[in-house]
Amino acid sequence: MRSAWGTAQAGRLGDSSSGQPSRCHSHCDSPSLLRWHLGRGGRDPSRRTRLLLCCLAFPDLGVLGSPLAASFLPLASEALPALPGEEWPEVEKAEKLARGAALKWASGVFYRPEKLEGLGQYRSRETQRNSSIQSRLKSTIQSYLEGVSAGLEQLRSAAQEVQSVCQDLGAARWALLDSADRFQGLQQMRALMAEHVQLASVVQVLPQLFSVQEVFSHTLQLLSGQQLLEAHAELMMMEHLRDDILSQLHLRGLSSAQATVLSYFGGLQELNESLAKQLWDIVGSSLRLVREDPVLFVTAVRIIEREEKIDDTLLLEATFLPPGRPKGWRQKFYHVLQETITGAHFHAAHMDTEGPGLARHLAALQKDIVSELRVVKDLMVQCVPAHYNILSVCTVTYHQALISHLQDILREDLDKQALFLLLEWALRVYHSPEMMGHPDLLPEVDVSALGPLMSPELVDQTERKYVVKVKASVLEWMQRTLEVEFKEWFREEEPETDHQGFFQSALPVIVMQMLNENIRVASLITDSLQQKVYNMALEELEAFLGRSVEPLTPLPILTDPGSHGQATCPLPSSLSPSSSVSFLHPDTAHREVPMSLQAALDRMQKKACQLLLEELLLDLQPLCLQLPSRKWLSGSQLVSSMCEVIDKYAKDFSRVRKPLSPAQLLLTESELLVTSQYLRALMQKKMVCKSEEERGQLCDRLLQDATQLRELFCGLGLDQSQQSLEAMFALRELICLKDPALLSLEVLGFITKYPDVSDEHISTLLDLRGDVSKEVRHMVLEMMAQHPQVLPERYRPIFSTILVPAPELPFCLRKGKCA
Repeated sequence: MRSAWGTAQAGRLGDSSSGQPSRCHSHCDSPSLLRWHLGRGGRDPSRRTRLLLCCLAFPDLGVLGSPLAASFLPLASEALPALPGEEWPEVEKAEKLARGAALKWASGVFYRPEKLEGLGQYRSRETQRNSSIQSRLKSTIQSYLEGVSAGLEQLRSAAQEVQSVCQDLGAARWALLDSADRFQGLQQMRALMAEHVQLASVVQVLPQLFSVQEVFSHTLQLLSGQQLLEAHAELMMMEHLRDDILSQLHLRGLSSAQATVLSYFGGLQELNESLAKQLWDIVGSSLRLVREDPVLFVTAVRIIEREEKIDDTLLLEATFLPPGRPKGWRQKFYHVLQETITGAHFHAAHMDTEGPGLARHLAALQKDIVSELRVVKDLMVQCVPAHYNILSVCTVTYHQALISHLQDILREDLDKQALFLLLEWALRVYHSPEMMGHPDLLPEVDVSALGPLMSPELVDQTERKYVVKVKASVLEWMQRTLEVEFKEWFREEEPETDHQGFFQSALPVIVMQMLNENIRVASLITDSLQQKVYNMALEELEAFLGRSVEPLTPLPILTDPGSHGQATCPLPSSLSPSSSVSFLHPDTAHREVPMSLQAALDRMQKKACQLLLEELLLDLQPLCLQLPSRKWLSGSQLVSSMCEVIDKYAKDFSRVRKPLSPAQLLLTESELLVTSQYLRALMQKKMVCKSEEERGQLCDRLLQDATQLRELFCGLGLDQSQQSLEAMFALRELICLKDPALLSLEVLGFITKYPDVSDEHISTLLDLRGDVSKEVRHMVLEMMAQHPQVLPERYRPIFSTILVPAPELPFCLRKGKCA
């Protein structure tokens, strides 16, 4: 590696023929730097050798490739003297490299003849540099050798001093070994000294020990006179004396003597108990004492703090813990205060959980808690140390006691008023400025960080109980109200009407107001309770719609046709789902009418309409029984009487309020009922036309009756396109056809228009004509069989509700014997 490195350096020097100085020339030309490197390698000959070779071969020194290179070799030989039997190949190699580099440098500088003129200048300059470098190297080596000599001298003196110390230590060791036997006598002196100290301590405490019983009696007198600080001072003195004696016995392992000491100081336990009883009585009356005489309460707190400091000191030392320690009177102080608060307000043996009684109880709690917290904030805080946080402790105590108290109340079977009072008190009143948010308590009292009085689960459970109670109350009230309403409705008098002449009833308004009032009351508590009551109201309204029609089911048959308006139920016209939802819940922007409520209202309206139509049918049936007849053909006023009955009913229908009322439905269903009853009467096979003249009379009568009925219903407000009387006109065309052979085409058009007509219906109509032969009948029936009809959507059936009487079988006598 060294030869390769040297070759590379020689190559670098050969390339520097331009005469430009190297970048590191200034650094390597420094004598101090060279001296430092030689000093670092002084103790390692191989290291110094490498440093000198580097100096010789380094191009920036300006020695390689110049006559100065040869001058380094004597210095290297002087700095690195050869040891006996040791060769230095690096010196020879360095010499060769230096000479080769010098030749290369010279050939590069003097490659032209005109450069030889400056040869003398180069020689003198290099000679000066060589002399300077040699002097610096000699100075560096000389200073290094002087340092080495000084170091060797110091090492020599240090070795002599170490040898002297070792000799002194050895002498001291032998001296100690010689005097070891003399220390054995000191052990007896130490034991006597310890015994003397113990006896001196006993002599000092003997007067105190002899006066223990006297101190006990005096302390009891002080406690009886409520001189608590003096009594506690003497008590602490006696306890300190006892604890010192027990500690000394514990350290010496004399545990058997501890029982004697405890027996001698047995009166301390009685004094402690007596003092503690008075302290806890004072703490239990603290809210009264801080207002009347705070000195006694402050005295109790001072005694408690004394005992806490003694406990802390003994626990910190942790060497011996006397009996009865730690007393923990500060924690007992908190416990007694909490028990006093909870016992005074929340541990009543019997409490009235009914609405008024519970309201009084909650009002008393509200008043007492605010009053007592004000006393704590204004007075008690000044009587106790700040680290007691007495206001926070009392606030938490009241809060936790209220949580437990409310849970105990909710376990009872409460009525809806009591449940409402609890929810309102816990969720509204408790945090309001009337109680825990009172201005006199803020900002020191903050219950927001303590959590709610009732957990979300308990609130939801209580709300559900409240909704169940309200639902039962609403159901009972609705049932009674409905019974009273129907008693009023079925009176002989005409129902009440409004200023426009429409039938009206106060029941829907009362029901909606009652439901709305329950929802409004629930909104005073929480939105969730309002929503629960709102859902309950819709459910009860739906059930109420179903129950409101049940009393009408056995609808009484009214003997006076003019009084049938009394049976017109006003409820369908008074209740509207959308208006009900809006009335019960003002925020209807994102609310829709429940499908079940709409369906219940539809069922109610249809049921009421059905009952009214049955009533109409009862009045029309006596008139329909006279159809068809010869008297009817001769110009009877039968249809006129039917029109009068229909007109009276229609007038009553019109007195039902129009918006979302069933009046139009009643009119439409009445028209369909009249049409079906008229056609049913024609198909009862009561009459058969005997001649063409009778058929003509029948056609004229059908035309007059159909026209009269159509004009009647059009006058009542039913559009002709909504009428089913067109079936009577179509039936008339079928009967008026003069050529029976064309009946097939006419019947085909008839069944196409009325696809619910059956073979029996057509056969009965053909019988009514009286001139249809068997062949034509067979052809017509066969044509109907070939063209079956399908009922289209939204088709109102007419003939499917009409039953045709079964044909009568001919009477004959059997020739055979009866079986």
